[in-house]
Amino acid sequence: MDASPSKPGVSKFGGQFWNKLQTLAGPLALLGPSGLWLVLFLVLPTLLILDISLVPGLRPGTVPGAYGFGNYSQVFNPFDPAFDPVYIQVIWRSIYYAAGTTCACLVLGFPVAYWLALMAPRRWRNLLVVAFVLPLWTSSLLRAYAWTSILRPTGLLNSLILWINGMVPGLEIPTQDWLYTRTAVLIGLTYSFLPYMVLILYASLEKLDRSLLEASADLGANPRQTFLKVTVPQSLPGIAAGCLLVFITSMGDFVVPTLLGGASSMTISRLIYNQFLGITRNWGLGSSLSMVLILAVSVAIALLLKYGDRSSVTET
Repeated sequence: MDASPSKPGVSKFGGQFWNKLQTLAGPLALLGPSGLWLVLFLVLPTLLILDISLVPGLRPGTVPGAYGFGNYSQVFNPFDPAFDPVYIQVIWRSIYYAAGTTCACLVLGFPVAYWLALMAPRRWRNLLVVAFVLPLWTSSLLRAYAWTSILRPTGLLNSLILWINGMVPGLEIPTQDWLYTRTAVLIGLTYSFLPYMVLILYASLEKLDRSLLEASADLGANPRQTFLKVTVPQSLPGIAAGCLLVFITSMGDFVVPTLLGGASSMTISRLIYNQFLGITRNWGLGSSLSMVLILAVSVAIALLLKYGDRSSVTET
C-alpha cells in the first residue's frame, strides 16, 4: 500500500533528472575537451608548483624534506636567517617595469585609439588598425633584437644623432648609451605591448555614444571639458581592461628585460628561470616565486573581470 504512491514520484524525479542531464549534455560535450585541457596543463601543473613551493630548499637529486613555508619566508620574512633582500628588490623592479609600461602605453595609445575610432576615415579604419598591429606578426625575440641594434652605442639612434649634429652647424646633441638600462627595458616593453592597449581602447572608444559628444558641444562645453567629462567616463572600462592586460603581460615578460636590460635589470621571470635552470637549481624557491607571480596575475585577472570592459578584450 505504501509503495504504490511512491512510484509516480520516483519516476517523476527520474524524468526530471534525465531531462536535466540531456540539457547539460550539449554544453558538457562542447566544454569537455577544453576543460580537460585546462585541468591537465594548467590546474595540475599549478598544484604541482604549489606542492614543490612548500618544500624548503628542494633541489634536483635531493630527498624532499618536511613541508613548510621556508621558501616564502626566505623571500618575505626579514627575520629569517636565509632572508635575502634581493628577492624583494627583484619583485619591486618587476612591478616598476609593469606599472611604467602600463602608464606609457596608456599615454601613447589613447590618442592613437581615439583618432582611429572617432576621427580616421571610416573606409581606411580597418586598414589603419591592421597597419598599427603589424609588428605583432613578428616574433617578440626579433623585435627585442631590433631594439638592441637601435639602442647600442654604435646603433641606429646614435648614428642618427651624429648625422643631425653634422648637418646642423653648432648643434651638439649628446649621444645616448641606453642599452642595458631601465630606460631600454621600458622602451622595449612599451613597444611590445602598445598595440594591445590601442586595440582594446579602440574597441571601447568605437562604441561611444556620439550623441552625447554632440550634446556636450551644444551645451557650450569646450573640447577639453567634453573629453574629461564625457569621453573618459564612457571609456573607463576599456581603459581598465587595457591597463590590466598590459600590466599582466609585461609583469611576466622574459625576453625584453633579458636582452635589453642585462644583468642589472633582473626581473621575477628571469629569477624564476635561474632557480630552475641556472646554477642554484633551487626548485623550491623557484616554485615559491612562481606562485607569487601566479597570485599577482590572478589578482589582476580578477580585477579585469570585475572592472574591465570584457567585450573589448574579447573583440580584440
